[in-house]
Amino acid sequence: MYINTKELQLQYQGFLETPFLWNGKGVFGFKQFEYKQLKTNFLNVEIQQKLRLGKLVERFVSFEFKQNSEIQILAENIQIQKDKITLGELDCLLLRNEKTIHLEIIYKFYLYDAKLGTTEIEHFIGPNRKDSLTQKLTKLKEKQLPLLYSNECKTYLESINLDVFNIEQQVYFKAQLFVPYANFKLKLNTLNQSCVVGFYIKRTELLDFSTCKFHIPKKNNWLVEPHKNINWLKFDEFSEKLDTFLIDEKSPLCWLKKANGVLYKIFYSLVVKLKLIC
Repeated sequence: MYINTKELQLQYQGFLETPFLWNGKGVFGFKQFEYKQLKTNFLNVEIQQKLRLGKLVERFVSFEFKQNSEIQILAENIQIQKDKITLGELDCLLLRNEKTIHLEIIYKFYLYDAKLGTTEIEHFIGPNRKDSLTQKLTKLKEKQLPLLYSNECKTYLESINLDVFNIEQQVYFKAQLFVPYANFKLKLNTLNQSCVVGFYIKRTELLDFSTCKFHIPKKNNWLVEPHKNINWLKFDEFSEKLDTFLIDEKSPLCWLKKANGVLYKIFYSLVVKLKLIC
């Protein structure tokens, strides 16, 4: 266990500063959870070091809610099972303003590819092109949210004195979006423009950054806002490290520092020719 390390604080701060992917109700008819965010920059909680990013975000959300007197968490990470087989999980049940809410918590990274689909939402794909925003929204609509109304879930809800028909379903969906380097000023119409935090480059564009320095953060530090207090890689060192990602067919998130000191968060898109796995 580790408590309040500088790295963890930076991860939490980056999480807090990440905007919601949209506001209100609109995308797939999902209602985004809306609340007054408190200034809880200091994370006073124990977190296991080996948590994957998604679970780490859930802990951050839980801590954030517990600082808010208007929100009461009723249950978290509820495994719904049938015959000892897990059907799925409810991320959070909470009470706010006398309203019970089932909340699904999502934090994602997507790249914009205009060649995919015909709508803005369909254009966003995961960095490794093995998932997409459309797939995630469809899974929420067809699997994750309907789980609440399963017989197995109803049995659980009755055990904690909750009526499924008095529960409203909402989502807590934050994301970091990346647009093509060649179209860095792309404007969004459906999704939150503030979620665009950087751009991605292809192998053919790499030499455009030969005078820059780079850093490749570990996965949980994808949450962190770029800062200068790290060991930077020169262009040749960075190019060599990219080979390991090429072998694994992974697209790394990177920090880029230009000669004038300006910092950017980027993805190096190694697998742009792979087909999306449906």
